[in-house]
Amino acid sequence: MAPMSELVFDVTQEADGGFVAECLTEAIFTQADNWDELRSNVREAVAAFFADQDQPASFRLHLVRDEVLATG
Repeated sequence: MAPMSELVFDVTQEADGGFVAECLTEAIFTQADNWDELRSNVREAVAAFFADQDQPASFRLHLVRDEVLATG
């Protein structure tokens, strides 16, 4: 089976400012205090998940942002 070319992670920012990343297609989840640390943690998590297989060529971090506004 050919390896997938890209993994996509939904990233949310926590109330404390940290980030949580969850892969949409594989059971890969990680978190970090800042964006640079998150990149590193995702790389490590992907490498660990695919330790005995070919890794995807890339991954995409998709920042999901919810904002609630008052109507009045």
